[in-house]
Amino acid sequence: MARTRAEDFERKQRNLLLDAARVFAEQGMEKASMAQIAAEAGVSKSLLYHYYPSKDALIFSIIETHLTELDDALAEADRPDAAPEDRLRLLVRTVLEKYRGADDQHKVQLNAAAALSPDQRVCLTEIERRIVRRFSSVLTEIRPELKGPGTMLMPVTMSLFGMMNWVYMWFKEGGPISRDDYADLATRLMLGGLGNLD
Repeated sequence: MARTRAEDFERKQRNLLLDAARVFAEQGMEKASMAQIAAEAGVSKSLLYHYYPSKDALIFSIIETHLTELDDALAEADRPDAAPEDRLRLLVRTVLEKYRGADDQHKVQLNAAAALSPDQRVCLTEIERRIVRRFSSVLTEIRPELKGPGTMLMPVTMSLFGMMNWVYMWFKEGGPISRDDYADLATRLMLGGLGNLD
């Protein structure tokens, strides 16, 4: 008879991924060991290996969970019927809110490429592309001429992601600007920049 999952399985698994992300973020992918992660998470090494048979499987799960949750949050928050400028602001706010408390997962995502298999990288790239396409779609609503071969759509879209993805390097909760304030600032900078493109 198959074992049934404990009611709090998903919560425990999420906490395990958060603890593992913290160890990877602090120690680096190479130095962090499964024994350190098990100790940080307060579980036995054998239990950790039961769920994640290798370090790369654990790293993949951290990133896939992080990206999937972001993709799901964007899909839920998106309002395609809204004015494109308002829609863009809402999507930027959603990303910044999902990044709250996720600095460790973000660092793992940025630094883990070498630890992942080609198949794992393909899977993560598909999620990333869905997220990027959502923003590209809004940007082309604002400036339709961005669409098409040889245009500035990709550089513009990735510039916006640069503003969002690196916020963890300097943003402080309770500092002079809130996440919502920064979402508005990033959106205004993007819209002003789009207006000035040739």
